[in-house]
Amino acid sequence: MTWVEAGVSRTARWRSANGRPAPARVEVVTDSLTADEANRMASQGIAMLWHGDFHNARQILNALDRRVGAGKKKTAATPAEKFYRHRQSASHRARILGLVLIPLDPGPVVPLRRAPDIRQAAAEAYGDIGESSVVSLHELVGAIGAHEWRRNGVYVDALQGRIHPHYGTFFPTRSEYVDLVAAAPLPSDTLAFDVGTGTGVLAAVLARRGVHRVIGTDNEPRAIACAGENFRNLGVQDRAEAVLTDMFPPGRAPLVVCNPPWIPATPHSTLDSAVYDPGSRMLFRFLNELSDHLEPDGEGWLVLSDLAEHLGLRSRDDLLAAIEAAGLTVVDRLDTRPTHPKASDRDDPLFEARTAEVTSLWRLVPR
Repeated sequence: MTWVEAGVSRTARWRSANGRPAPARVEVVTDSLTADEANRMASQGIAMLWHGDFHNARQILNALDRRVGAGKKKTAATPAEKFYRHRQSASHRARILGLVLIPLDPGPVVPLRRAPDIRQAAAEAYGDIGESSVVSLHELVGAIGAHEWRRNGVYVDALQGRIHPHYGTFFPTRSEYVDLVAAAPLPSDTLAFDVGTGTGVLAAVLARRGVHRVIGTDNEPRAIACAGENFRNLGVQDRAEAVLTDMFPPGRAPLVVCNPPWIPATPHSTLDSAVYDPGSRMLFRFLNELSDHLEPDGEGWLVLSDLAEHLGLRSRDDLLAAIEAAGLTVVDRLDTRPTHPKASDRDDPLFEARTAEVTSLWRLVPR
C-alpha cells in the first residue's frame, strides 16, 4: 500500500490475515487526532496510519467502536431480517474499525511508543514478516487475543484436558456438541473420519473413547497444524492424525463424523467459515457423499445446531428432505440445549432464536 507522508510517497507491504484489500485512501495521523475526527475520516473511507502512542491508538479504536454501536436500530419484521441486519451491522463495524492502521517493522515489532511485544501473536496470524508492513490495529488486537487463547487453551470436560486453538481456527467455548460426540454409542472402535476437524477436538474425543484410528480432515493448513499439535499435547497422536484434504479422506470407515457450519450465510473472515456456510454447501455435500465413505453397517454422525431454523434461514423440512434425497435414514437423534452465555443474554440481537436453539447429533445410515 502507498501513502504520502511529509510530501513524500511511501510504500509498505499490506497484510491481512482475513484477506481484506488494502485501503485506497490513507492519511498519517498522530496523537493529536480526536475521536470525532477519526469518526469523520472513517465515515469517508479514509484509513488512518498511526504515528504516535500505541495506547492512544487503542483508545481511538475503542471510541470508534462506541460510535459505530450507537446508531439507531431498525425494527425487523422477521427473524431472518433481524439476522441479516445483524450481519450487516457486524460487517460495517469491521470495515470502520479496520481503518485504524499500525506499522510493523521486521521482527515483527510495532515502532510506536508503549507498544507491546507482538512478535509471537503477529507471527501466528501473518507468518514471517521480513519487510516494513502495515496491518489493521483491530485485526492485530484480535491476533493478540487469539494468541492468549492458544497459549492458555480451552478446557474440555470430555477430554479432561485443554485444546489450544490456533489463529483462524474456530473453537467455540460452548461444549454441548462435544458432549454429544462423547456420549453417543460407538458403532465401531476400529476407524473413524472427522470431516472438517478444525482444532481436532472431536477426533481427540473419539480417540480418547478408544477408537483405534481417527483421521481428521480439513482444507485449511492452519487447522491441520492446530489439530496435529493438539493430538500431540493430548497424547493421542498414535491414534489420531490430521490430513489436509477437501472433505473425506480416501477409503471407507464404520464411523464418519461431521460438525459443519450451521448457518447458511456468507462468511466475512477466516474464522467465519466455521460458522457460516453459503447455501449449506458443506452440510448437503456431507449428506450426499456420506454413503460412499461408509463401510457396510457404518454410521454417519451429523452434529448440527438448529439455529438456522429459528432464524428462518433453513427449515427442518429442508434438512429432512436432504437426508432423504441422499438415501439416508435417521436411526436416532441426541439433543442438547445450549449452555453458553449468549443463550441467556437478552441484549443479544438474536436472543429469541438462541433461547430456542437445540444442538443435535443425527445418527444416519444408508437405506
